[in-house]
Amino acid sequence: MTATSYGLQPIKLVVLHNKELQADLVQHSMNQKQIAQASHVLVFCIETNIDEAFVTEYFNRVHAIRNTSKSILKPFQDFLISDFENKTLFKIEAWATNQAYLAMGNLLTVCALEGIDSCPMEGFDSNAYDDILGLKKQGLKSVLLLPIGYRADDDMFADFKKVRKSITESIIEL
Repeated sequence: MTATSYGLQPIKLVVLHNKELQADLVQHSMNQKQIAQASHVLVFCIETNIDEAFVTEYFNRVHAIRNTSKSILKPFQDFLISDFENKTLFKIEAWATNQAYLAMGNLLTVCALEGIDSCPMEGFDSNAYDDILGLKKQGLKSVLLLPIGYRADDDMFADFKKVRKSITESIIEL
């Protein structure tokens, strides 16, 4: 799907296109109507169980796809297993959430290139989404939303200029 730290890809994407479900989720999305109006809502989720088995599965995939010797992979695999065993759940979830942002950033670019409207969102009740979508029993936690589709012809915001900092205000050259 996208590049991520260590290549572990601790993210899954839930694609909602059930209009009734989308309408029900508006109340858990700070009443943002885009959730109901979008043709699709992408729910970025993180894996909640990043453990030895998760890391080992990744390295088994690397071995199978690249035919890399397990003896070459083992030192890095052992490092990651140890590293994640020593992290708190809070730190692991923060790390995984950062990986979801990488995926969303890439997807926003793809949407723009394809002329698909999108609206990145953090403002939603993750626990409600997790319960309604049955994410907890799948070992997932929702962290970001991305309603996508095509705006209405009469969208009054379509012609508004984007408000962004200038390049000189955003980049420091040394």
